[in-house]
Amino acid sequence: MKIFIPGFTDMGKSNPRIAILSGKGGTGKTLVSVNLSAVSDDAAYVDCDVEEPNGHIFLKPEWTERMTVSTKLPLVDRDLCTGCRKCIDFCRFNALAYIAKRVVVFENVCHSCGGCSLVCPENAISEYDNPIGEIMSGWSGETKVYSGITDIGVESGVPVIRQLLEEVRKEKGTVILDCPPGSSCSVMESIKDSDYCILVAEPSLFGAHNLRMVHHLAMTMGKSFGAILNKCGVDEDPSERYCIENNIRIIGRIPFDMELGRLNSNGIVAVRENEGYAAMFKEIFAALISEVNCETASDT
Repeated sequence: MKIFIPGFTDMGKSNPRIAILSGKGGTGKTLVSVNLSAVSDDAAYVDCDVEEPNGHIFLKPEWTERMTVSTKLPLVDRDLCTGCRKCIDFCRFNALAYIAKRVVVFENVCHSCGGCSLVCPENAISEYDNPIGEIMSGWSGETKVYSGITDIGVESGVPVIRQLLEEVRKEKGTVILDCPPGSSCSVMESIKDSDYCILVAEPSLFGAHNLRMVHHLAMTMGKSFGAILNKCGVDEDPSERYCIENNIRIIGRIPFDMELGRLNSNGIVAVRENEGYAAMFKEIFAALISEVNCETASDT
């Protein structure tokens, strides 16, 4: 069921990062991500949706490594602080205030830039580690799996995603990034170092609207991209029409299929259960790698 694309390392980048995007949840982004990862000989799967990861439900990896992710928060020494307010004036996020003759830190809006400790003339501000989540890595058969999760109440998953992607840098093969839905800061962090974006869309007006959202995001960030259309049927597809009107390359089409939906809803990787689905995703993966090769070659 595995596929290897010969000559890829000669023609293009040896470890391309391919980001899978969708304008909303439930479009088929994880379906595409886990099956493309499972059908390849050298692909690693990375679940960047650290606020609500679900790739592990399908791949069921055996975790072999775990790492706590922390951010730095300021700690003010009241004995050294003179109340000059230079730290407060510096902070663009209003994470500091001078209340009742002391500096108060609002941890929930602090961006951990460390600037307040640098501008303090009395060296009254130090930093401490604040745990905000965890990243894990392991194996699902021959597929390397990475995932992360933020702790409950953490406002942003960006630091966890950043650390997760840093761990993935050691991978030598293709990296499939299963991104969060939408176009938030977490999505931008997930795709900023990617080599190619796949835009997953449904055949509806709402699907076309959300396709437009991630299409504009990919263009704004200067990324090469193509589309995979999911749940395709016999009726007119507004998402397909949007792709044609905007010259978006359609990498593959996944049909509306009750059996595929059943496998997916039960957390089963379709290509591991059905030769027909394996053949379909092999074809999509081959077309994807060919497109990435062309884009990489044109960039050089």
